Amino acid sequence: MTDTTAFDWRPFLLKWSGEWADGRPEEETRDETARQARWLGFPPASEERIVLMEERLGRRMPPSYREFLKVSDGWRHTGGFVALLAGTTEARWHDDASQLAGVFEEYLDEDAGPEERREADIWRRGLQLDVESDGLYVLMDPEDVDEDGEWAVHTWAGWRAAPPERHASFLAFMVDMHREFHSLRAHRGDEEPVFANDTTRELDSLVEEARLEALRGGWERALEWLDKARGYGRPRAAGLGDQIRRLLGKSYMVYYDGLVTDPRYAPELLPPLVAEHAAHSYRDGSTPAFHLRGAGDDVVSSAYATLEQVRNGTYRYAAPGPFGEAVERARELARWGDTDRAWRTLSDALALWEPLGPDHLAPLGWLADPVLGPLLTPERGRELLSAPRGGQTGEAPGPAAGLDPGGLAWLAEPGPGNDRSSYRFLLVEGVEPQELPGRLADGDENGDGTGLDAPLSRREVRARVRHSRREFSSYDDRALVSVGRAGGGWSFAFDGDPAPFDRRRFLSPAAAAAGAGTRAVVVWSGLRAGHGEPSFHLSVARDGGEEYAFTYAEGEIRSSGEIPQALDPSRFFGDGEDAAGAERPLLEAVSGQFGVQLPRHAIMNGRLHTFTTRSWTRPPEEGERYVVIRTRQGAARPAGGERTPPGGTAPEEERT
Repeated sequence: MTDTTAFDWRPFLLKWSGEWADGRPEEETRDETARQARWLGFPPASEERIVLMEERLGRRMPPSYREFLKVSDGWRHTGGFVALLAGTTEARWHDDASQLAGVFEEYLDEDAGPEERREADIWRRGLQLDVESDGLYVLMDPEDVDEDGEWAVHTWAGWRAAPPERHASFLAFMVDMHREFHSLRAHRGDEEPVFANDTTRELDSLVEEARLEALRGGWERALEWLDKARGYGRPRAAGLGDQIRRLLGKSYMVYYDGLVTDPRYAPELLPPLVAEHAAHSYRDGSTPAFHLRGAGDDVVSSAYATLEQVRNGTYRYAAPGPFGEAVERARELARWGDTDRAWRTLSDALALWEPLGPDHLAPLGWLADPVLGPLLTPERGRELLSAPRGGQTGEAPGPAAGLDPGGLAWLAEPGPGNDRSSYRFLLVEGVEPQELPGRLADGDENGDGTGLDAPLSRREVRARVRHSRREFSSYDDRALVSVGRAGGGWSFAFDGDPAPFDRRRFLSPAAAAAGAGTRAVVVWSGLRAGHGEPSFHLSVARDGGEEYAFTYAEGEIRSSGEIPQALDPSRFFGDGEDAAGAERPLLEAVSGQFGVQLPRHAIMNGRLHTFTTRSWTRPPEEGERYVVIRTRQGAARPAGGERTPPGGTAPEEERT
């Protein structure tokens, strides 16, 4: 609760008036008397005059407005868009003189609550304070009253294309208008005088202290100070604060103003700026240039070159010195799925990081790196920001908790983003991930399977599968798999969106993957599949031959070989039991039997190398019929006059 009656209005208004007078261009002749007097106000209103006003309006005025009137009976140049603010004689009930009540009510749907309807009714009950303005309405609300008797103030202009802005009291409104005045004057034209005064000097000192506090690890206090200075339009405040915001996971309206166009900082700030642009395909190519106004040609060219690298997945963050060496080690860990160790490598090396200049608060270019960027979480961002760096000292934070739970059981746990109901993966012992294509893929004229593709996210994998295939067959089940390390000397190939499991046609790739001296494990789970019968398959091979396997499908178990007791399917699938309930125990048993794990964060949120496997189904046997569907992009209408299916493709069918 704020005691608004204790606020000393006169020093505040005198300071505002002096700042206005000193910052006004000399050629501007309006309100010359006010400039010479260094006073934007009017003579004070007596208590009797205020009481007469209240009798005319039928209401006692809120405390802060009354105290203001005792110092100045009205005000000129309130903010940037109200030339004259009402005193005792001009204040009046708006009574929907603007006819805006009906306009706002038209936008209310039938589910609008009492609060929304009350907000729309402000045009009928509000006390209007704007006398002369650039289309900005200022209304005090006698029904929005706090415990101090203060009325909220609502401001709105049609050209703002935004809902009315609420200020808690008249005092809060005037403080906000003083801030708006500063913000507009800070962006002066070339012919205008330098806008400098006690307020700007105090805020600039606050920005510098915030910079040092941020480097000491006190990011919360630093961001509070920077946001205050930013509201007044102080240079550097936005660019410094945006660095903190971006590491907290916020990217909307983060532009690093005043810093990103500086060639010193562009190598670190351009990549995350253009990466945010690239992430939104609806944005045209002019957007980066808009946020680089005033930048030199070299910076603009670098921005577009970086944008192209980010879009095609080839951007690679690099930093100088020992920190840069740690970046390379972290990337190597992350690209095979070990994101927890990758993050620890980066965070442990932060003390060795060298800023590019005094206004560089933290390494940021790595956020645009397709492999390193997904390491960031809000918790990790706070950890990085809390660490002393850049030559400053402070208390080091404790490490953020790891994101990977270990094992395989997390696959059975529904959660944010984990909406998969079926999946399959292959584990191979004693080989590196880059060796997997040689064991599981067929090279072809398109280059599929001859090596690893660039790292892709889960969403990108799904998009590639959906848009790149032109031929579909009921006997062709090649999978685009993500690869990495699974712990204990194992590598994995994971498919999170497989075709429906078909026991009659399925051919386990375990034997083909298990070369001499190695083992391979295949798991295919469809126990929570939304269509068809629940299913689960496990097969284990060694030295090129299958050792044992079992398949649960259509309510039956079929097995072969000598299955270890820990993996005996009869332990998990009993008569009449819920098959989905067996998923987690099965995954725990597989993990325990082979000492393996899959990296949850890398699979769910990161980017991993991919390749296309050979088919997971056997070839058709003699006499079996099957369908091949080929699609053509942009095919013309068939000669028979049939319409091309949506998407501009025409199917062809071949039967054998």
